[in-house]
Amino acid sequence: MRDSLRFLLGDRLIEIDRCDPTLTVLDWLRLDQRMTGTKEGCAEGDCGACTVVVGRLDRGRLRYEAINACIRFLPTLDGCQLLTVEHLKRADGSLHPVQQAMVECHGSQCGFCTPGFVMSLLALRLNEAEPSVGRIEDALAGNLCRCTGYEPIIAAGRRMDEIAPRETDRFLQEREAVAARLTALSDNETLALQGDGGWFYAPATVEALAELVAAHPQATLVAGATDVGLWVTKAMKRLDPLIYLGRIEALRAITDEGDHLRFGAMAGHIDVRTALAGLSPQLDELMRRFGGEQVRNAGTIGGNIANGSPIGDLPPALIALDATLVLARRSAAGIERRSIPLESFFIEYRKQDRRPGEFVEAVLVPKLADSVLFHASKVSKRFDEDISAVCGAFQLTFGSDGRISEARLAYGGMAGIPKRAAAAEAALVGQRWNETAVVAAIAALSQDFTPLDDMRASAHYRLTIAGNLLRRFLIETTQSDTQTRVAGLLAEAFHG
Repeated sequence: MRDSLRFLLGDRLIEIDRCDPTLTVLDWLRLDQRMTGTKEGCAEGDCGACTVVVGRLDRGRLRYEAINACIRFLPTLDGCQLLTVEHLKRADGSLHPVQQAMVECHGSQCGFCTPGFVMSLLALRLNEAEPSVGRIEDALAGNLCRCTGYEPIIAAGRRMDEIAPRETDRFLQEREAVAARLTALSDNETLALQGDGGWFYAPATVEALAELVAAHPQATLVAGATDVGLWVTKAMKRLDPLIYLGRIEALRAITDEGDHLRFGAMAGHIDVRTALAGLSPQLDELMRRFGGEQVRNAGTIGGNIANGSPIGDLPPALIALDATLVLARRSAAGIERRSIPLESFFIEYRKQDRRPGEFVEAVLVPKLADSVLFHASKVSKRFDEDISAVCGAFQLTFGSDGRISEARLAYGGMAGIPKRAAAAEAALVGQRWNETAVVAAIAALSQDFTPLDDMRASAHYRLTIAGNLLRRFLIETTQSDTQTRVAGLLAEAFHG
């Protein structure tokens, strides 16, 4: 095992021999390094004031990602490069094109949130040439501003490439050299780092992960920390030991295996979205609203499932798609695996069918057949960067007589777990897909769910919305000229 954390802070090599496993990147920057450009706003990955850019190797190539420093644990940066707003100014002290664009477009007023916006725009610039207005808006959805009304900041996103061509950006010019330095830091050793708060482990192989989980059954497994980070910053939990899965490249793979896609548990939401969009545009739209860009960069498909939240956005869609979960653990013969339907993994609130020593290794998602209809909808208080009040995903299969032969209706936010609506499904099977069938299915939903009242929605609202999502499904598949999505209307109004 290796007992020192190694990463690049800008172009400076950082090596740390002792570190609290849950020390956040934000606290290390501000309190240890006195780099105060990165701000703390919400301390829960919601406002974007703490946004920094992380460069990591992805199949040998340097990949830049905007992330929330307030909920990212410092040891997870092993083998990465960390960029903050302090790294943007040029050697002569002049502004980076992103900063200059913000000045020229009057994109800052009080200035508190400005470094976060700058770093989100930097990540966008480094990853994409000539982004559209819609893409700029998506990249900035994880950054909140109380002053500007966002239009000047969006204008800065359009202006940055005009100020200086993207290919002249020094971060892109230095990309290969930085990748080489990170390659030199990478190894197959397990990082074992001790600090005052306990132990942090980061294995580099599935086999090493299985050994660690077996040896430390009480450990907290961390993928993107987009929820676990809040256990520390909000609930003040001490997590010891902590096992981080982010160094295991084998768990990041997404492969097409003929009739299904195989997602490694550490496949990030950005890549998951791209792959699922190939199955249905409904899935692309669902994942476009999956947190902000910073959350999508950090979060993973396996983490979203293993976390077991009843309001996670992905499980309802994957259950409707009849996904299979692959669980793994160490055995005397090596790695022992078992496969179960994803829907059976969730037993009750925060309780899953996971045996001692098991961890999520992969998710298998069947491709949609030509004879099916599929739909996914999310309802939340905010359109962007918000957790669902209710999420519904539906798949209907039709027989040769045109009647529904199989129905899979899955909901999140309606129970303590993501769950299928068995009575509503039964009401649809054997029926033609029309208003009469939908009315019967909606009436049956009260047999399937007794939703809770909480801060996101009342029980009555949830039950009403669950039925309305079924009706939206019918309208979108039988009345193509009827507008049912607010986003489409807004886009037309503002952008033509």
